[in-house]
Amino acid sequence: MLIDCKSDEELAMLSKNGDRKAESILFDRYRSFVKIKARSYFLVGADREDIIQEGMIGLFKGIRDYNPDKSTSFKAFAELCVQRQIITAVKTATRQKHNPLNTYISLDMPMYDEESDKTLIDLIASTKISEPEAILIGQEDLGKMQKKIYEVLSELEWKVLMSYISGKTYYEIAKDLNKQVKSIDNALQRVKRKLENYLQLNINANIET
Repeated sequence: MLIDCKSDEELAMLSKNGDRKAESILFDRYRSFVKIKARSYFLVGADREDIIQEGMIGLFKGIRDYNPDKSTSFKAFAELCVQRQIITAVKTATRQKHNPLNTYISLDMPMYDEESDKTLIDLIASTKISEPEAILIGQEDLGKMQKKIYEVLSELEWKVLMSYISGKTYYEIAKDLNKQVKSIDNALQRVKRKLENYLQLNINANIET
């Protein structure tokens, strides 16, 4: 059987035994998945490639640690490792209190703790935005935050954010909204800045209190 036709599980085992070709094929197969996962995070002071790189590190660890006797599938295990690596990077950054610019804005992390299934996806019309550890959000503040985020975004920015978080590409969003792709990119950058500013204000307020 050609190596390109082998299953993910077979390639993972070959990779663990030092087969660079198998490892390269797995990286190629999962690169798009890692990029999609990385889209769920904003990193102040860095670009998306930094988060993609963290995801690829997680993928590498998944290949290294995969055990078919303990895992149902390589895909499920790899997804867990990619997510875990990004979350670890998030937590590391937020603990660096001497550098307030190292603030991740996650679009799918738990709002309260790792066991919580409550994210800002439940907060702003099924979106997913939360900032781990830096902000402790009481249940009574959820409605207030939802209202404020809606207020700080323009109608276009809100629509772009909703579409982006639902997994649509820039091209698909542009087509849906009858806009140029560049306009969609600009709108999303404005959303990023506004949410960063809003969350940072909340961080500072919590620190002061």
